[in-house]
Amino acid sequence: MSENLDAVSLGRHQHILEQAIKYGVARTKDLALAFGVHEMTVRRDMDYLEAQGLLERVHGGAKIVQTASEEVAYSLRSAQRTLEKQRIARAALELIEDGDTIALDSSTTALALVRILAVRKVQAIITGLDAANILASSGVPFTLMGGVYHSPARSFVGSVFSAGLKRFHPDKVFFSSKGFTPEQGFTDAHLPEVEAKELLIEASAQKIALLDSSKFGSRAANQIVGLKGVDTIITDQQPSSSVRSALKKAGVRLLIAP
Repeated sequence: MSENLDAVSLGRHQHILEQAIKYGVARTKDLALAFGVHEMTVRRDMDYLEAQGLLERVHGGAKIVQTASEEVAYSLRSAQRTLEKQRIARAALELIEDGDTIALDSSTTALALVRILAVRKVQAIITGLDAANILASSGVPFTLMGGVYHSPARSFVGSVFSAGLKRFHPDKVFFSSKGFTPEQGFTDAHLPEVEAKELLIEASAQKIALLDSSKFGSRAANQIVGLKGVDTIITDQQPSSSVRSALKKAGVRLLIAP
């Protein structure tokens, strides 16, 4: 199979998994129409994903294997808008000075910053398992906040996390959220994650949100922090004029990643 064909197949696989997570069942006929391919091609894709332990074939399509759903959802989230996240991470790096103690949440956007953090002489406070693995191999000194393992975000949360964080006062925190509106502020779906992010923000002197442009106008069930609770938002493109006006009124700095 050629490299181009491999890339196309990987794109189909990701879309099939996204549809299965979103709708419960990914329908063979619908996917064939969306991809512009024969249904047999989609069936082969589903056979491959089933062999990987990710999908279970059902009549007319396939559904996510329940035990794999959280891991798949995280992997898909990590693979989305990677270029935008990298741009945001590079812009965030410019705000970090040698000697800083910085805190980072377990978001995939903050993880993009973790990947390039070794160029600064900093101390990091992290909550995510993937961040710990990256920093351990890059030589950046870090403290991993312990607690109950929260598999949807591959992070640690809970009372042990809260108690441990009371010892720390980071210079800057970098966090993301599922959605943002001026009225609701920064929101996320998982309450344990929301509580962990909230504690990181409260403990830090400077509060910096890393939001790709798809987050603007979206909202989730739980508020992390209101608009006035942050100092800076870094994103990849200009938000709407109404959002810019709200940020200016609240005294929140807006940085557009180049």
